[in-house]
Amino acid sequence: MRKILFICMSAVLLTACDSHQEFPDTGMKVGHILCTDGQTLPYAQYKESGKEAVGVVFYLNRDPETEGKGYAVYLHELAPESFADSIGVNQGTSADVTALDGNANTFALFDTTDVSSPLAKSVFDIWSYRQSAYIPSVAQMRLLYGVKEDMNHYLELCGGDLLPDHPHQCWYWTSTEVKGQQTAKAWLYSVGSGAMQETPKLQAHKARAIITINE
Repeated sequence: MRKILFICMSAVLLTACDSHQEFPDTGMKVGHILCTDGQTLPYAQYKESGKEAVGVVFYLNRDPETEGKGYAVYLHELAPESFADSIGVNQGTSADVTALDGNANTFALFDTTDVSSPLAKSVFDIWSYRQSAYIPSVAQMRLLYGVKEDMNHYLELCGGDLLPDHPHQCWYWTSTEVKGQQTAKAWLYSVGSGAMQETPKLQAHKARAIITINE
């Protein structure tokens, strides 16, 4: 009798172990909402949380050599500003159109003493809630452009400014100077077509700040 009972209990335990169990997926995903307290949440949870949104996650970092867990695009675009208030100075960006170094580039613009950068100052002015926003590099703008449709969906839900298609509205400054012409030009990037344009630093154009998501 005891042997029969042991076999029955073992069968029940094995059945319980083999049964499928659903666990919540707590990993950050593209389209999650970055809140002012630094937490990222799926949109449904964000709406229920009562938290304030600051951006939308557009990239997940899988490279241990790259800073941060990923990037979020700031909800609102910045008003047009010039890259520099005078020309003739290399402002110290990497000028590398493949580097994910917008944060370092933006600091270089801000920290250059021989020329002022209204562009860098404008993004430093929006820092709040410990969210250190900066002007993306060319490579980071490419990442954003690649998920533009998804971003616009969530930006609209959160009351943010959409990434435009119109040819007169779609150009944004990057923080990357043009290699070999660093004293005079930097790159604009079109979120309407993915094109790049060498542009004199004295011209005023919009920018779309991004935020590195850290632990």
